[in-house]
Amino acid sequence: MSDLPSTALVTGGSRGIGEACAKKLAKDGYEVIVTYVSRPDGAEKVCKDIEEAGGKARAVKLDSSDREAVVSFFKEEIKGKVSLDVLVNNAGITRDGLLIRMKDQDWDKVLDINLTGAFTCLREAAKIMVRQKKGRIVNISSVVGQAGNPGQANYVAAKSGLIGITKSAALELAPRNITVNAVAPGFITTDMTAELSEEQVEQMLERIPLRKLGSVDDIANTVSFLASENAGYITGQVIAVNGGMYM
Repeated sequence: MSDLPSTALVTGGSRGIGEACAKKLAKDGYEVIVTYVSRPDGAEKVCKDIEEAGGKARAVKLDSSDREAVVSFFKEEIKGKVSLDVLVNNAGITRDGLLIRMKDQDWDKVLDINLTGAFTCLREAAKIMVRQKKGRIVNISSVVGQAGNPGQANYVAAKSGLIGITKSAALELAPRNITVNAVAPGFITTDMTAELSEEQVEQMLERIPLRKLGSVDDIANTVSFLASENAGYITGQVIAVNGGMYM
């Protein structure tokens, strides 16, 4: 047994789904590292909330699209300092637009953060978990990564790519007792959906058999399960949390 603290790393954990995952994993007993890029106040508040609830957490600024920064982070902050038991690849952005009008930089930025960044974090985490001979990796994909969505060719490509990485990594890492799964949220109540009009929300609800938006806790609870011993025989899977919606 390692004397190092059992730790969960949540990328993009300053708000929304990442925040909910960080708080849930802290309740599960993990020390949590929350990464952020542009919302230090949000990340620090998440950590403060966790500590006030009796958990342990710290925030680290990390741009997952910066490969050198990611490699340095794992070398300096993770390797030999904690037992990295869980990685939640959640960091992501959107730069929506019809594909015939999509700018190259909008395509590149979304793929760099949402896909390449997730791959780099997964690769560096896997190096550590392989030596530990244990670990849980959960990639946050999306229902649109399964079915497509107009105006989001870049985002869909990244989220679909995450599903492919999940399946390949699961096969490679299974012999070392490391599971790799993806969670594909449907329409979830977040800061972004709060800005939608009533008409837009109603259009979304018409596509959801349960006739309601999901909550960030719905996603966090699924991540918590996949990180637990109860999910030890589940790997390479995509868990759709979408109220029954399939486009």
